[in-house]
Amino acid sequence: MDIIQLEEELNKIKERNRRVEREKAWEISWTRKIMVAVLTYIVVAVFFFYLRTPDPMETAIVPTIAFLLSTMSAPFIKKLWLRYIHEK
Repeated sequence: MDIIQLEEELNKIKERNRRVEREKAWEISWTRKIMVAVLTYIVVAVFFFYLRTPDPMETAIVPTIAFLLSTMSAPFIKKLWLRYIHEK
C-alpha cells in the first residue's frame, strides 16, 4: 500500500468512528429515552382503553416508569457485566 491508500483507509476508519460515536450518543440520549417513553405510554394507554381497563391513562404510567428505570439502571448493569462476566 502506498501513502495515498493508507490515508484513504485512515479517513474511512475515522468516518466510521464518527458515525459510531453519533449512533452511541443517540442510544444513550435523554431525547431517545423520552421519545420511547412517550410512545410506550401512548401504545399502552390505547391498549388499556381497548381492554376497558379502569383508569387506562393512569395505569399506562406504570410500564412507562418501568422503562425509564430500566434505561437508567442499564449503564450500571452493563459496567458490572463487562467487569465480571465478559472479562472471564
